[in-house]
Amino acid sequence: MPTSSFTSASSAVPCPVVESLDAILPEEPLLMMGAGPVPIPAAVAKANAIVINHLGGTMVKVIGQVKSMARYVFQTNSKWVLGVAGPGSAAMEMAISNLAWEGTRVLSIKNGFFSERMAEMGRRVGARVSTLDVADRSVASLEEIAEAIRRERPEIVTVVQGETSNTVWNYHLKEIAALAKAAGALVIVDAVCTLSTMPLEMDAWGIDAVITGGQKGLSSIPGVSLIAFSDAAWERVKGRTAPNAHWCLDATLAENFWHNAGYHYTAPVSGVLALHEALRLVCAETLEKRFARHLKCSLALQDGVAAMGLRLYTPDACRLNSVVGIEVPEGFSPADVCSHISRMHQVEISGSFGLPIVRVGQMGEQCREHNLFRTVHALGRTMVDLGVKVDLPAGVAALERGLSGGR
Repeated sequence: MPTSSFTSASSAVPCPVVESLDAILPEEPLLMMGAGPVPIPAAVAKANAIVINHLGGTMVKVIGQVKSMARYVFQTNSKWVLGVAGPGSAAMEMAISNLAWEGTRVLSIKNGFFSERMAEMGRRVGARVSTLDVADRSVASLEEIAEAIRRERPEIVTVVQGETSNTVWNYHLKEIAALAKAAGALVIVDAVCTLSTMPLEMDAWGIDAVITGGQKGLSSIPGVSLIAFSDAAWERVKGRTAPNAHWCLDATLAENFWHNAGYHYTAPVSGVLALHEALRLVCAETLEKRFARHLKCSLALQDGVAAMGLRLYTPDACRLNSVVGIEVPEGFSPADVCSHISRMHQVEISGSFGLPIVRVGQMGEQCREHNLFRTVHALGRTMVDLGVKVDLPAGVAALERGLSGGR
């Protein structure tokens, strides 16, 4: 009797024996205090466990509310808010690939790993990309930016509000956008680690595309992101003659699902529901209170780190609040610190991209006092364990003063 193809195929590759997640994951959940993802609230976790029809009436209502809440968080009245089934980098690629194509002149203000990523995405779609290279731990002056705009005559300017890789805050964002708009260029902003953690006013500042990920300031899950286009940007999207090479990231196709209740592809239903709850919690807190909470917690953390005797990486004038960079003491690597604090204290912090720093996040649910005390204590104990001389009591006392308003 001939052997069935099913039997033959199943016997050719043996069934693997694997461990369950319970056996792989640590007994005590790690406190996620790195550069993302961040801890998620119970309401977000609950929503992420639900599956509904991605084209049904309930989803239509959910999508409508997601867009409405997102407009508040982006501070835009633009209709053109879309979700992205992918990380913040997918939203970034949606912005770049829909607004730039072969021959488009793009100026990328480059002061770190993620601002360079936007430049690379531009090059990959055939744009003529020029970069304004900024020294580490600094921001470009407005004079330098104005000169680059005059020289390159860009159709698009890209900039990162908070460069997560080296913890630099581009505090001139509003003025950069004004310079670009005056020259007739569209402005794309990466707000992955800053949206809802610090002010960003898309309409008032004249920004044409803002992208963000779910897993940072919004305290949602990784893998579902948001993008907002201005009317001017959307006009360019709709007016292009060559189709976007990225089918999934084609904004004109995404419009069918996000604005016409039609089919594009099967949406990440659970992730969209999680994003809904994350945005609802932002709206319930209000942006003003959320900004104040983030600023207070980050400054208190910075005070604690400095009082302990460790050095903050970025100068105060351009220091990013949502991700705090800390220099690793001489003789140690970021991996030494990150592995020890995780293994011994169940706190996760991040290294960077070749820089001698570790990074502690202050985004969303990370900005809670109990998380800060645990993190500062764990960081101090890690340094003591590694033989680094620090003053842990002074660090904790400074953290307490900062949280109590005594900075």
